Amino acid sequence: MVRDDTDAVVRVDTTTICGTDVHILKGDTPEVATGRILGHEAVGTVEQVGSGVKTVAPGDRVLVLCISACGRCRSCREGRFGQCIGGGWILGYMIDGTQAERVRVPFADTSTYRIPEGVSDEEILMLADILPTGYDVGVLNGKVGTGDTVVVVGTGPVGLSAITGARMCSPAHVVAVDLAGARLEAAKGFGADLTVNNGREDAVALVKGLTDGLGADVAIEAVDRNPGSGRAAAYHRGAVEFSDY
Repeated sequence: MVRDDTDAVVRVDTTTICGTDVHILKGDTPEVATGRILGHEAVGTVEQVGSGVKTVAPGDRVLVLCISACGRCRSCREGRFGQCIGGGWILGYMIDGTQAERVRVPFADTSTYRIPEGVSDEEILMLADILPTGYDVGVLNGKVGTGDTVVVVGTGPVGLSAITGARMCSPAHVVAVDLAGARLEAAKGFGADLTVNNGREDAVALVKGLTDGLGADVAIEAVDRNPGSGRAAAYHRGAVEFSDY
């Protein structure tokens, strides 16, 4: 039900599971209350709105963002929506989330987006969290540019999103590194020029050979090795301490 005038109640039509949900279930985030409904990625239909909601109305199909943002606080004005006062990542963490029949979405005007006609739930769902993680944390933070050699380590959903996003920047090469053959095949379909199974091949030697010994311009790590850590990290030559690639 609506609690605040900026809320919307959304009937969840399609949702998915994030690696963060698994960490919560394993007890890596003990601040999450027992019995919390998990989930922060969804596509659904608006059923109710508070009196202050202006951009969506009952009956609208919407994308529910993983980050709730008031749009007015200092952090939001500076584009740091994850640090929103009263918002940020709260769905499935501080309040009940999207793995339910219905979800209450705070700050609906700036935390939901109407879905264009003709776009399926499955097509739009990746924009809730997965694709932005690969693009924002990987491609934008890595400052991928024209002519770069980009190495993406880990070709799960976030890695594939990073590969797709990197292609938009006209790199010279996109190299995908993984231990799973099926994932490397998927990486080709998402735009990788070269794939390396680092269980059988020396990925560092291949990249150095490709770049006359210089190494990659951008390395994107999309492997969540530590519980509770971010799911992607990007390293740009000259900007931060660079990886082996």
